[in-house]
Amino acid sequence: MGAEQRGAMGRQGDERMPRRIVPRTRTPLWREALGAFLRRERLAQERILTDVASAAGVSTQYLSEIERGRKEPSSEILAAVTEALGLTLLDVAAGVAGELGRDEVRVAPRPLIVLDLTARGDSAARGPGHHETSSPVAGSMHDVLLAA
Repeated sequence: MGAEQRGAMGRQGDERMPRRIVPRTRTPLWREALGAFLRRERLAQERILTDVASAAGVSTQYLSEIERGRKEPSSEILAAVTEALGLTLLDVAAGVAGELGRDEVRVAPRPLIVLDLTARGDSAARGPGHHETSSPVAGSMHDVLLAA
């Protein structure tokens, strides 16, 4: 079989196999989490963009871009917006951490099975066929630690 035939078969194989599309999740950027937090805080205070922008000394357009995560403000601008919202930098840092935590997928730890191969004679005292493990969950994967 020549290279051309193999290439054609490869293309045919690709056409027959459905492509599996796996959605990609990306880590949110700091500016996106910051903007989401600032917007959420402004809305919670029932304030409009022009009010907060004016109090902070920035344009409404610029504050809108910050809230949408399109612009990353300097520390001076962030301090002005934070003060205009009656917040501290600590409030903002905690709020951004909360925003980042919303998107984080938490994975439960898998059970650990311990097989102790060092215990000599102890298993005989417990009876034939006795072994120490965590109880397995049907259909789950386990990490196994062998101690020898």
